[in-house]
Amino acid sequence: MNTNLKKILIVEDDVNFGSILKDYLILNDYDVSLAKNGIEGLQKFNKYTFDLCILDVMMPYKDGFTLAKEIREKNEEVPLVFLTAKNLKDDVLRGFRAGADDYLFKPFDSEVLLAKIKAIINRKNINNIAEVDIFEFTLGKFSYNSKLRLLNIASQEPLKLSPKENQLLKLLVIYVNDLLPREVALNKIWRDDNYFTSRSMDVYIAKLRKYLKADDNVQIINIHGEGFRLVVNS
Repeated sequence: MNTNLKKILIVEDDVNFGSILKDYLILNDYDVSLAKNGIEGLQKFNKYTFDLCILDVMMPYKDGFTLAKEIREKNEEVPLVFLTAKNLKDDVLRGFRAGADDYLFKPFDSEVLLAKIKAIINRKNINNIAEVDIFEFTLGKFSYNSKLRLLNIASQEPLKLSPKENQLLKLLVIYVNDLLPREVALNKIWRDDNYFTSRSMDVYIAKLRKYLKADDNVQIINIHGEGFRLVVNS
């Protein structure tokens, strides 16, 4: 068994729906536990560690809002996604007050759920990166200090980056030679992933590309519809 799989807790009183959802997430490489009500859900949460919880709102014995409150008392960080058949504004607001990270209304598109899970877990992983751990980097001919926001290359004046330029370059460096998903950067830096913040990020990417032109071995590649890769050729 792959112990590196992300662990998800589903709490759903509809046994058939819960089983289908569990099997679907397992097929998409998640380690999934299923509980049939809020009491069993809390027991499993207390016994194991999870990367994300999916909670049905309307359940016997203990509803999703109550369960979320009890989970939050024990763990303020674990992401929570609510499932509900009721598209009511008051319920949505109540869910977010209970600590929800997102909401899905039944019936929902399974691919949308997968996308939300991926984005939420990625956002959590990025938020867990300690900003003070490492702040000095080498990128080809560049030296970069994220604490001072300085990008240096030999024989040129150091370039002072703006706060958002610095945040974006730091994320790209963390993901060097790998994909930085758009939604991760948008949620980490802009706290939103709407059209306008996405266009704003593209402007900052263009600025960083201009700064990095001094070394042909360092470039930011656009992965259409996915995000960006900071490629550093040795």
